[in-house]
Amino acid sequence: GHTDAVLWDLSREHPALLNPGDKVKYVAVRESLPLNPTSQHPHLPPFQRGWQAKPDGGLSPAPQQTPAGTAYLEIITPGWLALIEDGGRPGMLGLGVSVSGAADQSALRAANLALGNPPTTAAIETLGGLELLAHGTVTVAVAPPAAPVQVMQLSDGDTLQVPTPTTGVRSYVAVAGGIAVLPVLGNCSTDLLSGIGPAPLRAGDVLLLANPQQKPPNLPTPAPAPPTAETLIRITLGPRDDWLTATALASLTEQIWEVSNESNRVGLRLIGEPLQRAITRELPSEGTQPGAIQVPPNGLPVVFLRDHPVTGGYPVVAVVAEEDLDILAQTRPAENLRFVVA
Repeated sequence: GHTDAVLWDLSREHPALLNPGDKVKYVAVRESLPLNPTSQHPHLPPFQRGWQAKPDGGLSPAPQQTPAGTAYLEIITPGWLALIEDGGRPGMLGLGVSVSGAADQSALRAANLALGNPPTTAAIETLGGLELLAHGTVTVAVAPPAAPVQVMQLSDGDTLQVPTPTTGVRSYVAVAGGIAVLPVLGNCSTDLLSGIGPAPLRAGDVLLLANPQQKPPNLPTPAPAPPTAETLIRITLGPRDDWLTATALASLTEQIWEVSNESNRVGLRLIGEPLQRAITRELPSEGTQPGAIQVPPNGLPVVFLRDHPVTGGYPVVAVVAEEDLDILAQTRPAENLRFVVA
């Protein structure tokens, strides 16, 4: 059957119409009612010019007039992939929404703290090739992977180019005063898997400042630790490590894994000697979290990152330490890593 009930609407205080434990009764009707799933945001804040609601509940750019005298940034070239990301949406797994947020949280914090912003303020996450144009005076901080944070003041007409990193994967561009973004479920991150949050940035998009009056402080920006020759990732075994044979469980930490180019913000696919499962039956779907290491039938692990699915039907044999998720976010395809039990 079909229903005209809107089951998911981000404009509601509780977006999911049905939640675990609710009782539902189906009533058959003869009428054919039009389905209108468009989510409305009637209380769009004045600073949210430049974004409009999408039918699926996300946000997309909407060209509008920018107030005269307002400082803002314009996207000239988005590069490979430019997203608005913040600290993420913890506590939403029960609604089927992953944590998401900046893939490298430490880099996001470093860029924001250099400007005096709260550490998880929304910023731009980019794989490189991003070019911005300043309208008015705007102070920004760029946190490249494995390099010191760079703070610079852009005057009207100045451009900022963020190159593709030669080490690591993602750079972060924070703005003094923060970027004005409409929160979705309390946060401003783009979740590529679910489509929640602002759409990926495009040429012509305008980013206004949430707090244009904020003046950045003069704070030291310590350099990050230099990369090591071998990337060690700390893990905790379980909850389904018993689904691997003893030989496969030892192989998980003994062998060197290569990161596949079929990797993204959802997770890293690893290449190596396949792990043999001791239990081969189907597993009912279970909850997952960032850092969960799943072993699908081909035996090659998948490590979930920030945009992970909230459930999975393959055994999770280990979980990466929270502190090492940022390292995984900056691990490039064809690079190697090794797991070590913490």
